[in-house]
Amino acid sequence: MRTYIIALAAIGLTAGAALAQDETAAEATAGPWTHKLVGAITATQVQLKDWSQGGEDALAWTVSLDGASNYESGRYNVANTYQFAFGQTKLGSGGVRKTDDRIDLSSTLTYMLGTILNPYVSATFKTQFAGGYTYEPKVEISKFLDPAYITQSAGVGYQPRPEIKTRLGLGLREVITSDYTRYADDPGTTKIEDVSVDGGLESVTDAEWQMSDNVLFTSKLEVFAPLAAVDETVLRNNNRLTVKVSEYVNVNLNVELVQDDKATEDLQVKQVLALGLSYSFI
Repeated sequence: MRTYIIALAAIGLTAGAALAQDETAAEATAGPWTHKLVGAITATQVQLKDWSQGGEDALAWTVSLDGASNYESGRYNVANTYQFAFGQTKLGSGGVRKTDDRIDLSSTLTYMLGTILNPYVSATFKTQFAGGYTYEPKVEISKFLDPAYITQSAGVGYQPRPEIKTRLGLGLREVITSDYTRYADDPGTTKIEDVSVDGGLESVTDAEWQMSDNVLFTSKLEVFAPLAAVDETVLRNNNRLTVKVSEYVNVNLNVELVQDDKATEDLQVKQVLALGLSYSFI
């Protein structure tokens, strides 16, 4: 059953992108589909030999791929987004440690009524590529599809201005685990659950502000409030400031906030400042 749910979600989220691949680049530009795919790589290397001021050798790298495939025909709009990232670092004689790991897919179908509010249905899928660890001692706490987060929702969307889109609806949120059940388990029961399904309210707000010709700010706020336990509301906020230094060189400042009590009761914060190469494939 777990495999069926994952497969169904993945098929639904990527169907639009698969259809788009059958078109040529010229047809995609002229037709109802529009695409964007940007890859980036950042790397830092430090090597020391007989360095009197001390220090350790270091190597860090991150690869990311961000894309979008949008379809518009008549009153129908389909927005697909896909984000992938993976990064590692090695300091001195220590082992390699993971610094970034993301698989994030989403698909939204909106029926444009031509009014302030437009109905939509949406699905999202989130997981990671590789095992995640705490260190000293090294202990694995997560891995591919463990956990996996799936949401489905339906409601109404609102776009007050071109830079901001928001939507609110009723939804289901599934957390699927195998070995690391703490992400799905209900501590209030004696049974250990490896899958949790919650119904609730979902709100998603996207902002994209072109501050100048070479400066872009994007932000995404996702909130899911379970109806049975509003105090366990899950919040995810991802903010990115991109400064285009040249055609292929960007400076990125990324700040991500996550509040998910089943993972940890503390507010999770990740901040990354990177200078790297960026290339737009489409």
